[in-house]
Amino acid sequence: MTTSFLLSSGVLDPVGSAARGPVISAFLVFIGLCLLWVFTLASPDERPASLYTADRSLSPGFNGFALAGEYVTVVTLFAASGAIALFGYDGLASAVDSVIALGVLLLLARKIRDSGQYTLGGLFSLRASGRGPRTAAAVVTLVITVPLLVVQLRAAGISAALLIGMPSDTAQVACTILMGCLVACFAAVADLRGTSFVQAAKVPVTLVTLAVVALLALRKFSWSPAGLLSAAVEQSAAPEGYLSRGLWAHTAGLGPLNTISDHIVVILGMAMMPHLILRVAASRDGRSARRSTSIAVGLTGAFYLLLIMTGFAAAAVVGGERIGAVDANGQAAPILLASGVLGHGSTARVVLITVVACVAFLAVLTAVTSVTFAAAVSLTDDVLTRAKRPVTETGQVWILRTAVAGLCLGGVTLSAAVHRYPVEFLVTFSLGVAATCVFPALVYSFFWPGFDRRGLMWSVYGGLTLCTVLTFFSPTVSGSAYALWPDVAFDWYPFHSPGLVSVPAAFLLGWLGSAKPSPDAGRRAPRAHTRV
Repeated sequence: MTTSFLLSSGVLDPVGSAARGPVISAFLVFIGLCLLWVFTLASPDERPASLYTADRSLSPGFNGFALAGEYVTVVTLFAASGAIALFGYDGLASAVDSVIALGVLLLLARKIRDSGQYTLGGLFSLRASGRGPRTAAAVVTLVITVPLLVVQLRAAGISAALLIGMPSDTAQVACTILMGCLVACFAAVADLRGTSFVQAAKVPVTLVTLAVVALLALRKFSWSPAGLLSAAVEQSAAPEGYLSRGLWAHTAGLGPLNTISDHIVVILGMAMMPHLILRVAASRDGRSARRSTSIAVGLTGAFYLLLIMTGFAAAAVVGGERIGAVDANGQAAPILLASGVLGHGSTARVVLITVVACVAFLAVLTAVTSVTFAAAVSLTDDVLTRAKRPVTETGQVWILRTAVAGLCLGGVTLSAAVHRYPVEFLVTFSLGVAATCVFPALVYSFFWPGFDRRGLMWSVYGGLTLCTVLTFFSPTVSGSAYALWPDVAFDWYPFHSPGLVSVPAAFLLGWLGSAKPSPDAGRRAPRAHTRV
């Protein structure tokens, strides 16, 4: 009954039947041009060094734009703006954390590049020899990557189904599979140089699009930011708490310690993503890495500022109840806003909706490809090519392409299988694993000479175990209305994310494991400063 009412009221059809044909046609043309561009960008050079790091030849400015593009994902574009539209201050705080995360990466960027490594396995091996650290790195990379693929593809399916006016679960699953197949075509020929061009081009396109949408919304309130914010508060689902902490239903009532835990996870987790580390490691040198990251900080700050404006504008123009009726997490907010800032029947409205749809496709295309490519590089370089029998360069490239295809297929399959479940907690889990298993290990590796193999393994595997256990027994999995299983309750861990416990525990485990010399302390791996 609810779905029928929403369909009849037009809430789930922001495009409208008259405009849908031109929007879909233009969108399909754009997809075709993107795929054609991707194939022309595919490098004819099949050397692993060229595919993995573009021979470290990217200029600081260009790589800075590409690094900023890594932060423009379909989750940030739709979920972050939707969270601001629905939950006000809580969504705003999360967006600010994402910018701070790049500041953390800036502190470590030069160290990462000067190490000469480009995968987590290489970084973990700075103070620990053998296959164990590289295997641990590959495990962590997969645990971070696969949940992100599932959530990204699911969000893509929801937004695509909304654009074509078919919001049913079946249509969303079909769109998820279709988008996943298109992304797989891109990823199958991707290398770092090719993806860098698309990432860099995505940044100005996204910034201009968000700026236009925000200005059109501001025009509705006589160019008054105060008037727009007041309307956002009035049109929200809870005006009395919209600009206060605790409105987000996932974390409401969990207390200030939960807020601290969430901040830790978002800031440290987003800084330690494997695909961001690969991007920084591809810089020409340590100085270029810092410069690229500094440029990315400025661009990402501008992106999130516009995203915040878009979120408040969506609440003011569309209204929190209408946005929440389409999707409980607000992922439809940008599309609904683009549909509402211009009059129905106008050509400009069709163009604006089409541009938003194209930006969304670019975000899916680049984000999923970058995450998948980094994971495939880790599997190839850290595990699959380190067998007893040496692998040729051609063999390494074949293994890389196979790993990419396997990851894409697995991500699409899992995303379609869990589409009807609230799996947004997987993003928090991925960020928690990155914050817990990567950040302490890198800090110790770069700044503590006494850190050894045992400390690394204790920190990584102990932190991973803690993240898994605490997430499983948290309110995100059971015991709350937004949990994976809301009808059962085994949530003895009281916080939304594991960071408050898991990150300090990983540091402690790394120290305890290294306090007593390991049996292989004399065979510690040399620091790879000369590998370029």
